[in-house]
Amino acid sequence: MLALGTVSLVTDVSSEMVTAVLPLYLVSGLGLSPLGFGLLDGVYNGFSAVVRLVGGHLADRGGGRHKWVAGFGYAVSALCKPLLLVAHSLTPIGLVLAADRTGKGLRTAPRDALISLSSTPQARGRAFGVHRAMDTAGALLGPLVAFLILRATVDGYDAVFTVSFCVAVLGVVVLVLFVPGGRGGVVVQERPSLRGAVGLLRRRGLRRIAVCALLLGLATVSDSFVYLLLQRRLGVPDRWFALLPLGTAASFLLLAVPLGRLADRAGRWAVFVGGHGGLLVAYGLLLTAWHGRALPYVVLALHGAFYAATDGVLMAAASEGVPQALRSSGLALVQTGQALARFACSLLFGAAWTLWGDRAALVGAAVALVGCGVFSVVVRPKGAVPA
Repeated sequence: MLALGTVSLVTDVSSEMVTAVLPLYLVSGLGLSPLGFGLLDGVYNGFSAVVRLVGGHLADRGGGRHKWVAGFGYAVSALCKPLLLVAHSLTPIGLVLAADRTGKGLRTAPRDALISLSSTPQARGRAFGVHRAMDTAGALLGPLVAFLILRATVDGYDAVFTVSFCVAVLGVVVLVLFVPGGRGGVVVQERPSLRGAVGLLRRRGLRRIAVCALLLGLATVSDSFVYLLLQRRLGVPDRWFALLPLGTAASFLLLAVPLGRLADRAGRWAVFVGGHGGLLVAYGLLLTAWHGRALPYVVLALHGAFYAATDGVLMAAASEGVPQALRSSGLALVQTGQALARFACSLLFGAAWTLWGDRAALVGAAVALVGCGVFSVVVRPKGAVPA
């Protein structure tokens, strides 16, 4: 668990260095419109949905290859970082980001399956919380490193991409050398089939979880748009923009383990839906006329609390309705629906911003979040409550 958390920590330092500067690099540096940025952001966050099922199926079919499928995904993402040095227009940048997200898609489900299989059902929320806390420590350090590089170098963006590649390679080395690659207690009687993996959706609890995650994903504005909205509301100088993700990461880091434990005791679905309630409050604050100094701190704290209450908690909830032999595939099904929905949200939000302005786009997202949240409360999957 700690070794896998270390891999995620190191890898997130690398990826968040790029994520922290990418919105400003594309919008201010390359002059992309909000619609163009929404397209690329959708690719960056949603393209992995296409290959998550593949990664999950390969890990299960191998009967113990979770580590190696995840490692291949980490390696693909690492190799994409230096390619950003030579991509300077929409099409090549989109291709690089698509390849990067392919790597993320391949590794996510096998990694989460390793966490699920190595923990007991009663402590699964805490296990995911510990991993997400370590993962978020990297997300906290990444923007800080990017900020320091931008301040210290003349050709700052190229330096960020180069250092990001070096750190990503280190993460792959740690995975290969220190993460156990066993079966996690799984005895495979027969090789799992793709039909059997898709057939998991016939399980009522897992199907409800997947549908609710998809609907709520349709109303989840991407992180980059949240930071751009904050910058425009408060007039944050470009040189400070890379520090905005630190607020989200700090809140996520502090709350991941406590909310994971709360989910194990009080109910995972209640915590999951409650996290979206916190996100709705953040939307509301961005829509108000309040311009106080505390605004960015409150919004970013709520943003981090949203991730702490949903990211690992959703995987812990979904694990209850999936047999061990298909654990990676089952988690991939839920992740795929959520990723596709967030891809669609990025496209729709970027288009709405371009056509009607940022305020109208955010109002639409808030209304959609209310409707999807009410639906999720009514559905309340049985597999997401504590035994």
